[in-house]
Amino acid sequence: MSTVSPAEEKAPASRSWPVLVVVVCAQMLIWLDTSILNVAVTTLADPEEGLGASPAELEWVASAYTLVLSGMLFAGGALADRFGPRNTLLAGLALIGAASGAGAFAGSPAWLIVARAFMGAGSALLMPATLTVIMQSTPEEKRTRAIAIWSSSSGLGVAVGPVVGGALLSHFWWGSVFLVNVPIVALCLVAVMAVVPDLGGSHRRVLDLPGLALSVLGLGGLVYGIIELGNGSTWYGPHVLLPLALGGVLLTAFVAGQRRSPTPSLDLRLFRQPGFTAGSVVLLIAFMALAGHLFYAAFYLQGPRGLSPADAGTVMIAAAIGIVLGSQASPALSRWLTARWTVASGVLATAATYLAYAWLDGQTPAWVIAALLWISGFGMGLVGTPVTAVMMRGVPPRLAGAGSAVNGVTRQVGGLLGVVMAGSILSGVYRDRMADAELPGAAQGLSPAAEEQARTSAESARSLAESLRLPELAATADRAFLDAMYTATLSIAALALVGFAVSVVGLRARAEGTSQERTRPLEAARKGKAP
Repeated sequence: MSTVSPAEEKAPASRSWPVLVVVVCAQMLIWLDTSILNVAVTTLADPEEGLGASPAELEWVASAYTLVLSGMLFAGGALADRFGPRNTLLAGLALIGAASGAGAFAGSPAWLIVARAFMGAGSALLMPATLTVIMQSTPEEKRTRAIAIWSSSSGLGVAVGPVVGGALLSHFWWGSVFLVNVPIVALCLVAVMAVVPDLGGSHRRVLDLPGLALSVLGLGGLVYGIIELGNGSTWYGPHVLLPLALGGVLLTAFVAGQRRSPTPSLDLRLFRQPGFTAGSVVLLIAFMALAGHLFYAAFYLQGPRGLSPADAGTVMIAAAIGIVLGSQASPALSRWLTARWTVASGVLATAATYLAYAWLDGQTPAWVIAALLWISGFGMGLVGTPVTAVMMRGVPPRLAGAGSAVNGVTRQVGGLLGVVMAGSILSGVYRDRMADAELPGAAQGLSPAAEEQARTSAESARSLAESLRLPELAATADRAFLDAMYTATLSIAALALVGFAVSVVGLRARAEGTSQERTRPLEAARKGKAP
């Protein structure tokens, strides 16, 4: 009996690589829109050169995109399954292009936040569709390599974003970092219509609109609470507890409804596949650890290490390069070591680099830091591709959008949790160290307000030290920050070791089976039979 799916018959092998190039270029837009904003925040805060945005407004310019993207990913996956990934991909690209153009000419921070939210909605349609196109249009023997190239798009987007953003801001106004998306989207739209086949969808499937609404609102509430916690709100405050509690209740109702629904937005029986469940947990932990690590690494480079923002960005490109190279090396390593041990070795490599940060100080050579970032990126590249391949190998083609959405949600929510975890540890330990420290300048009449400013964050202390010409205060803040970073990096390393254990135990030999072996139990369960 033939194992070639109808989708593969629609996309012959000779067209699979052009299709892959097109969808990877589209996928890069998601990561480009995330990273390119980082270099524009200072300009956006300027009342003359930018919009005069306040710190809270800048936080939501960045967070609105992530909030909507994370909240709508399940809906994007369901729409891809219903209407076909090609149509969803086209809709996502068009929405990103329109929102980017509107954002470029926004007259206030509020309108820019709205535009970023619509960009997030477009990305939520785009992300599941790109992986679904790859799964349905690439022959099975080439699928792991195709997923590796798809995974490496994140590294390319992260690396290219700051470089492109810096170049645009050097010659044009702030809106150029958003307007640049428009010609890219236009080219992608033409390429998708010319190259990507119409893979169809389950047109007879009735959309579970109540389920989609619950998933969007539940994930939105959860992510909103996480963002507020990361912005410095206390965990027991109403801005954190209420959205977290509401999000949890709505997601519980969503899961309960999906179990009973004849046409679920997310088929929970996907999680009966050991590789799918374990892979989701490993991805969540790996992205938590990496995002938290990059968060404190950026502050370390521009703080105790004393690098300029441009030089710090150049050093951190090493992580993106590592992700790209690790993603490309992972298929060969998976054939040699199996996916289970490739993932485990990648997670272990990242844990080792996180541990190494406990020995860094203000004089550590930049090449050492770049090497550690490269190794952590390479290790992450070894994780993403095999885990995605294992997760998606047992997913029937008609549920590829739902499986892709789970993959995307774990990445996005994991990244948010990692930043919140690292930020909370940094802030708490820094305050404790500064509370016990004898602040230089106190004897000379340093005001209580200035002392409180110095104890709030290392960045505030350095700014105060510069204005008051107190280099000893900056040195004290740097020592307190290093202590905080050591605590954070040991916690992140411990988290990565948990991910290592999950990969070893969860991605067992049975997760290495054939696609047919993986699909059979799920199909049997769907028909009400025992596997």
